[in-house]
Amino acid sequence: MSQAIASGVPSEGRIFTKETLFKGKLIRIQCIEIGGQTLSISRGPLTVVGLEDDWYQDLDDPQVVIDALKENACFKPDLLTFWQRMPDVEPKYPYHQEWEEIAVLPITSYDHWWNHQIKSRVRNLIRKTEKAGVLVRETSYDDDFVRGMTAIFNEAPVRQGRRFWHYGKDFETVKSQFSRYLFREHMIGAYYRDEMIGFVMLGNAGKFGLTGQIISSLKHRDKAPNNALIAKTVEVCERLQLDYLIYLFWSDDSLAEFKRRCGFEKIRVPRYYVPLSWKGKLALRCGAHHGWKEMLPAWVKNPLKQVRKRWYESRME
Repeated sequence: MSQAIASGVPSEGRIFTKETLFKGKLIRIQCIEIGGQTLSISRGPLTVVGLEDDWYQDLDDPQVVIDALKENACFKPDLLTFWQRMPDVEPKYPYHQEWEEIAVLPITSYDHWWNHQIKSRVRNLIRKTEKAGVLVRETSYDDDFVRGMTAIFNEAPVRQGRRFWHYGKDFETVKSQFSRYLFREHMIGAYYRDEMIGFVMLGNAGKFGLTGQIISSLKHRDKAPNNALIAKTVEVCERLQLDYLIYLFWSDDSLAEFKRRCGFEKIRVPRYYVPLSWKGKLALRCGAHHGWKEMLPAWVKNPLKQVRKRWYESRME
């Protein structure tokens, strides 16, 4: 877990700092504790407050948090944001609400997934992985696992058309950064001739499993290890009695097609934005609460993504 930099236990309503991993880098963030829950603070044109780890927690009582933030004499944020986690997808709060799209695989059993939720192409790819001699199994976060992670991370500086956050990290850095949440994670590795060629770090969020990390070796992509990793992850979720497996956010790209073939569905969950200042109210009215990147229309963003992809690929040549 992230460790507080400030000494002692954080006081209710007081700001303190913590270390966390953000876009592959260890950074310090400001946080505030309200009602026994830690909320992170994002500063910029708007100061936004939200649960530090909202994949794994629900906001217990939003109105208590709203009142505490409004009454805090030293800290005046502009917005509070929070969402409802699966399977609680019907909006139940009166605040400004928008939809988040996430990739969800309902899990009844491994057999049901194999026979009814995936296409024959995926089943054939998993069989192909097995025939190639790839073994997928649960494992532990030991030095061998970390060495495998480090080797996969350092294969290429660019993945999926963008700079890869973990490229260039050494063994000790990887071991330290990815050991922070082991209390809630299960390791699954794909092995070929004793070499780890892919892995999943499956987070247990209580209501569902979460693919915090799933990645495989580029030089072994012909063996389709990611399909076999998903298969094993479904099996582990069944054993842990997790009703859903979530592959983070839905996106309209090649990864979305992979998710779809593996049985994931696009599910919308409500996210709320509560203005706490005049600036927060104005941002909601003009859509600025998502930041300038999200305000760009698709016809502008998509060509820019292609330019970014070509630029990164040119640096690899």
